[in-house]
Amino acid sequence: MRALVVDDEPPALSELTYLLEQDGRFSGVVAAGSGTDALRALEDGEVDVVFSDISMPGLDGMELARVIARFARRPQVVFVTAHEEHAVDAFAVQATDYLLKPVSRERLARAVDRVVEGMKQPGFPAPVAPGAGEGAPVPPAEPADERIAVELGGVTRFVQRSAIRYVQAHGDYARLFTASGSHLVRVSLSALEERWADAGFVRIHRSTLVSLRHVAEVRQVQGRLSVVLVGEGPELAVARRHSREVRQLLLDR
Repeated sequence: MRALVVDDEPPALSELTYLLEQDGRFSGVVAAGSGTDALRALEDGEVDVVFSDISMPGLDGMELARVIARFARRPQVVFVTAHEEHAVDAFAVQATDYLLKPVSRERLARAVDRVVEGMKQPGFPAPVAPGAGEGAPVPPAEPADERIAVELGGVTRFVQRSAIRYVQAHGDYARLFTASGSHLVRVSLSALEERWADAGFVRIHRSTLVSLRHVAEVRQVQGRLSVVLVGEGPELAVARRHSREVRQLLLDR
């Protein structure tokens, strides 16, 4: 793989660059001292993963990640920062991991493991081969199984989107429900509806999205439609305005 390290603090930039160069999974590591320099580096050559600080003057790490998200060939992003409060925001830009400074070799190695796993997901391209020609066509792919940063007792953990069975609105927040519990994240239900449509999440009620892959059956009682989730999942009401669409989508699967 090829990596790009972005940090406006030279000691931190040098240390992380050195650590990644010692990892035999990387064929090249490029350093950039600002978000602007990072964009220039991305224009000059293909990169598989960007390790970026967040708090930087000018183009900060979050803004850089939002720009990267629009790339046709999108490298993964790993945030490396001294600040815990941005962990939830990392969800919105689909960060692969979130590391707190100072970074140990062991923790960095686990982050690289996650990057390698991300390369195996259909939504991410394979690592760039040294000397590979530019401009090669990239075939369309299914959406990658996104990793969502959630807070549990002050600890940041990651939940796979494929494990989320349904989502309910909580004002400007959304609660993600998995088989083992629920997690509140700072993103609106409407944003998730648009973002996860291609991954099989559909609106069944003004306050509920459901993952079609987790629907076990559809019930209709006295004209009211509901869906039952696999396992010991709850029965969720389907609003009348969404009934026809939900039926069609489930029959098509």
